[in-house]
Amino acid sequence: MTPQTQLNDAPLVEFRAVSYAVNGGRPIIDALDLEVRRGETLVLLGESGCGKTTTLRLVNRLLTPTSGHVLVEGKATTEWDVIRLRRRTGYVIQEAGLFPHFTVADNVALVPQLDGWDEARIQGRVRELLDLVGLDPERFAERYPGELSGGQRQRVGVARALAADPPLLLMDEPFGALDPLTRSSLQKEFAELKARLEKTVIFVTHDVREALGLGSRIALMDKGRVVLLETPAGFAASGHKLARAYLETLRNEFSFQS
Repeated sequence: MTPQTQLNDAPLVEFRAVSYAVNGGRPIIDALDLEVRRGETLVLLGESGCGKTTTLRLVNRLLTPTSGHVLVEGKATTEWDVIRLRRRTGYVIQEAGLFPHFTVADNVALVPQLDGWDEARIQGRVRELLDLVGLDPERFAERYPGELSGGQRQRVGVARALAADPPLLLMDEPFGALDPLTRSSLQKEFAELKARLEKTVIFVTHDVREALGLGSRIALMDKGRVVLLETPAGFAASGHKLARAYLETLRNEFSFQS
């Protein structure tokens, strides 16, 4: 096996006995071991307070482990230059987190500008990405976030996360604040976009339907631990008590709609 083959087979992100606590309190993340494979969408599923978002923030070093190591591209996050690490990890949050006083184009261009791209290259990348996420550059580039719908802001957030072509996307309930129809539409668009771009994605949600629809694998979390790690088909067939409780919500929803 060549060194390049070994690199390609290695997980893009790895948690090795990672714990995280605040001021010596009860661990929010408790001895977590987890690998994120290159090219997959790993969904972190669980109830509020189970540690999903904390796990995500450990990847781009918004948080640092109390013990253990988080590795990105084979290197511990504590060994990365933090700015470089964050430019290698696109980050999409609920309500997009756009700068309200920046135009759409300025929001998307932010990381390429910080990386020192020339203006022509930046403008070309902005247009390319707005087209990619379904926003006509002629109509939307000079608008401000306050002039956009929630779904349009999320599209801009995804475009901004992709601007410098990072290998890894971190998505923290990006569609959670949207109405059901817009959410469903963006979920479908995201799945198609991800397949075309072949990115690695860690996706946080508390919605089992979203997890089953978007995930390559689902990591079910409870009290700071992964209690089940399965493909969507394996999750649907699992006898795990918490997984069954999530799946029951789908049956109840279907029953109510009927």
